[in-house]
Parts: sequence; C-alpha cells; structure tokens
Amino acid sequence: MEPNVLPPGTTEIVQTLQDRALALWQLVYQPWTLYQIGILAVCYVIARLAARWLTPLLEERIRQIKGHPGLLRMLAALLRKIHWIAFIPLVWLSKQAVLSVTWPSRTYFLSVALTLALAWLVISILSRIIRNRTLARLVAITGWTILALYALGLVEETVSALDSLALTFGEFRLSVLQIIQGLALLAALTWLANAAGNYADRTINRNEDLTPSLKVLLGKVIKIALVIAAIVVALSGIGIDLTAFTVFSGAVGVGLGFGLQKVVSNFISGIIILLDKSIKPGDTISLGDTFGWIRELRARYVSVVTRDGKEYLIPNEDLVTQQVVNWSFTDNLIRLDVPFGVSYESDPHEVIRLAKESCVEVDRVTASPAPVCWMTEFGDSSINFLLRFWIADPQQGLTNIRGKVLLALWDTFKENGISIPFPHREVIVRAPVEVEMKAPSKPGRDGGKRS
Repeated sequence: MEPNVLPPGTTEIVQTLQDRALALWQLVYQPWTLYQIGILAVCYVIARLAARWLTPLLEERIRQIKGHPGLLRMLAALLRKIHWIAFIPLVWLSKQAVLSVTWPSRTYFLSVALTLALAWLVISILSRIIRNRTLARLVAITGWTILALYALGLVEETVSALDSLALTFGEFRLSVLQIIQGLALLAALTWLANAAGNYADRTINRNEDLTPSLKVLLGKVIKIALVIAAIVVALSGIGIDLTAFTVFSGAVGVGLGFGLQKVVSNFISGIIILLDKSIKPGDTISLGDTFGWIRELRARYVSVVTRDGKEYLIPNEDLVTQQVVNWSFTDNLIRLDVPFGVSYESDPHEVIRLAKESCVEVDRVTASPAPVCWMTEFGDSSINFLLRFWIADPQQGLTNIRGKVLLALWDTFKENGISIPFPHREVIVRAPVEVEMKAPSKPGRDGGKRS
C-alpha cells in the first residue's frame, strides 16, 4: 500500500458517513427533537424520584428471602438498576402518547432511547454473572455499543470502515475488524476453555478411584490443552496461517530456554512430582526450617501451610533437588519421642508403667502401636527415660501433642509421689587465711627513722 493513498472503497464510506451525519443533524435541528429530549429528561427525573421511594421498600422485602443465593444476587442487580426499570415504561408510554397525536417519524429519538435503555438494562444485569468487575464492564460497554450502532443504523458503515483500515504483509491482509473479531473470539474461547477445565477438574476430584496426585495432573493437563486449543482456533478463525509462525516460534523457544530457565525447570519439576507421587495434597512435609502440610500443587510452586497460619510458596525445583521429609508418604503414623527424668528415689519399673498409662490417655495418641518407655541412662542428678508414642494426624501439630504428654506425666507423677529433680550445684567456700600486716615506721624530724 503506497503512502497517502486510501484503501479502495474508503472514499465512498467517508461520503456515506458524512451524508448520515448531515441527515442526523437535520433531524436533530427540529422542534420535535427538542420536545423529545425534554420528554426524556422529564421521564428520567420521574424515574429517579420513583427509584428513591421504591428502593427502601424493595430492599426490605429482598432481605426477607432466605436460602436462595442465586435469586438474591439477581434481585440485588435489579435493585441497583431500579431507576432504569422505571425509566423504560415511562418512555414507552410517552412514545405511545406522542404517536397518538403525530406521525412515527417524530418519535425517532424516543424509539432510540427506549432501545438503548432496554439494551443497557439487560446487558448490565447479565454482566453481573461475571465476577471480574473490569471484564464485566468491558462486556457491558461492548454489547451496548453494538446495540447502539444497530439502533442508529450504522452497523454496516462501521464494519466497512474498520475493514478498510488494514495492513498488508505479502499475501496476508490484516484489518482492524479482523483484530477486533480475533480478540473477541479469543476472549470467548478462553473463557469457555477455563469454564470447561474447571468443570473437568471438579469432576475428576469427585472420582475416589484416582490418587490425589493423578487428579491434579489430569486437571492441569486438561486445562492447558483446552487453553492451547482455544488460542489455535482463535488464530485460525481470523485467517492466520499457523505455519507462518514456525520460524518465529523456534526463535521464541530458544529465547524462553535461556531467559526462563527457572520457570521451565519448575514446570517440569511439577510434572515430575505429580508423576512419581512423592508428595500429594494433604501430606505433611519438612523442607529446611519449613514444616507444614501441602494445600495445593501448582504448575510453578507448591503451597505449604504451617501451624502458625503462614503459607509458603515453595518452588517445585526445590522439592526435586533438595531433601524433603514427607511425614505421611506411606501412612500418617508418626512416632514422637519425649525424654524426661526422675529422682533416684523412684522405682524405675513403676515410672515406666505410669508413663505409658498416662500417655495413652492423651488425645491423638494411638493405642496401636502402643506407647513404650525405656530407661536410657543414670544421669548426674536423675534417672533418664525416653517415652515413645505414635500419632496419626501430624498436620495437627507436633509441639502441642508433646506438651500435652509432658503435662500428663507431670500430673501422674505428682499424684504418685514421684519427683522430677533439677540439677544441684554445691559451692564450698573455705575460711579466709588471716595475714598479719605491719604498718611502716615514720621518719623523725632529723631525717632519721624512729626506733
């Protein structure tokens, strides 16, 4: 395309738009147009006043509805647009009243306003289904713009104008219209792909025959495949030949390989974790100073929640390359050790019996395997023992169960007269040695020493 040369058909489109604008100006510059604008203004003011009166009454009625969350959301959306709901019938009645005394051409602006108001009301309510506020507003504005062009009869001219604005790359022609259509198609297909992927993920998670790792793997594979398919279909829908991206995709792949090594490494590590089933959601793990249970497996990281409420996002690569302690890999049974000591005046056999009995009575301590207690050494000031017991829910914490077992030992030993000693140190202070100190003699007046 040569510079300063308009695309074919652009002159005719510009002339048509100019004619439409002149006709619209001639239509606006009429007395009946001012009357219609005044009628619309009066209808809007009445609708606002009516909405101010109806909103408290309807809000009180809506709050009385229980057990229907979907209906409540829809009624809440309608309540926010109550002035438009009142405006539409007022405009319709005004249009019918004007038609009874004059011909239809003098109700043009009333008809357009009625169509746009009704379209805006419907689109605004339907967009409430979309939770993303920005996306909902974008959908509402786009839909209302299309309906406005349709109501004004400017759809064909707008489409032709957008199609005329194009760039040519060899044999491929890309227009603004194709870009808009491609973006709309890509957004719709991506939304459908995410919705279908979430539905498939929920269906897979309800299947009790699959392991947790396999559920996560299948869900991620389906979501990624659906998104890729949506992008391919969207590009094909606007006429882009995907084979033209062969060289470009190769260059991008090399760039990604060097620039996004960690991202790709974490992604591949996540797939390895899911395939070898080394960890799965719900497992209790230790990695360095982090101890908690796995909440979620993601493509780049693993979410680990600790007992203090912190959520650590650990890269998948660390779980593959570093040593990870999985407390519930084979089963959920975990053995804990509690060392303690008693005085030498106690009977070791009685201490072992009481320790095992008090430990079994603590919640979360399993009866099978049963707790065991062993005497380990004769200490400096106590006989030392080691109490071992098992729990089946490590995700509930380890320090708290150790504390409960120590309290149970304290109560049991106190009831049975067994004392828990503490280190004693004896400091022997010897009597100080008396040393006779002699005062020095003073000199005489003549400089000699006194005897």
